[in-house]
Amino acid sequence: MFSTFLKCKLHMATVTQAELWYDGSCAIDRDLLDLAGLRECERIDIYNVNNGERFTTYVILAEAGSGTICMNGAAARKVQPGDRIIIAAYGSYDEAESKTHKPALIYLDEKNRVERTANAFKVQAA
Repeated sequence: MFSTFLKCKLHMATVTQAELWYDGSCAIDRDLLDLAGLRECERIDIYNVNNGERFTTYVILAEAGSGTICMNGAAARKVQPGDRIIIAAYGSYDEAESKTHKPALIYLDEKNRVERTANAFKVQAA
């Protein structure tokens, strides 16, 4: 049996652009993709912290080192430049893999620079 777990996330990324008349997708700085382990055309979920919108799209490449997070096509209607978002991808793992799987957690500042990385969450206090 396979179960679905968080593969990776880019936490609190800032939307830099929203291009309605561009092929639908999310362009992400190539360096951030490499760090998170995301690939071109991979399915991602977007969670908009500013307005609560949640939607699914896929990855396209943006220039390495640019800090670009651009929503394209219909996804551009779900965000505004400056919105803070969470970009998440999930994977299916068998029982053995799931016991050792660690997600890539990438925490970003307002300019989409890496603040820190982790592979486990802190226990939430009561």
